[in-house]
Amino acid sequence: MSIPHRSTGRTRTPRAALGAALLLAAVAGCAMTESDASPAAPSPSGKAATVCRGLHDALPGKVEGEEHSTDATDSPYTAAWGDPAIELRCGVDRPAKLTPGTEEYNPTSEAAEVNGVSWLIEEQDEGYRFTTTDRAAYVEVTVPEAYAPEIGALTDLAASVRAEVPRTR
Repeated sequence: MSIPHRSTGRTRTPRAALGAALLLAAVAGCAMTESDASPAAPSPSGKAATVCRGLHDALPGKVEGEEHSTDATDSPYTAAWGDPAIELRCGVDRPAKLTPGTEEYNPTSEAAEVNGVSWLIEEQDEGYRFTTTDRAAYVEVTVPEAYAPEIGALTDLAASVRAEVPRTR
C-alpha cells in the first residue's frame, strides 16, 4: 500500500516512514552523552515529597571530591556529582529485597551503617546501588565502580540524610 504525498506526487510506503523515524531516533540518541543523562526522577507524595525537597536543599556541594552537577536535573528529588555520575534519587519505591511477598525479598540482605545511616547494598554490573532502610523516605544512591570503594560516597551524604530524612523506628 502506498500513501500519496500531496505536494510532490511521490508515494511513501509505511515501511519507509518507519525507517526514517527509527533513523531520526537513533541520531537523536547519539547526540546525548552519558554525562548528559540525568537520574530518572521519582514522584514521591506526602511526607516523603516534603522530606526529599528538604534533603535536596541540604545536599553537599561535593561527593567523593566531585562537584554537584547543577544541570543534571531540574527535579528536587534527584542529584548527581561527577562524570561518571554518582546519582541520588529520593522518594524511590521500597526496594524489592526489603518487601515481604516479592520474589526478591531477602530479610538477610547485605546492609551497612555509615555515620548513623543504614543502607541496603546491591551490587550492579558497574558499581553499587545503596538504599536507605529505616527512613521516612527511601533514598537511593548509585555509585559507579570508578569511585571504588563505592561505599565511600555515603560518608559525604550521611550528614544530610541523617539531618533531613527522619528515622521510621
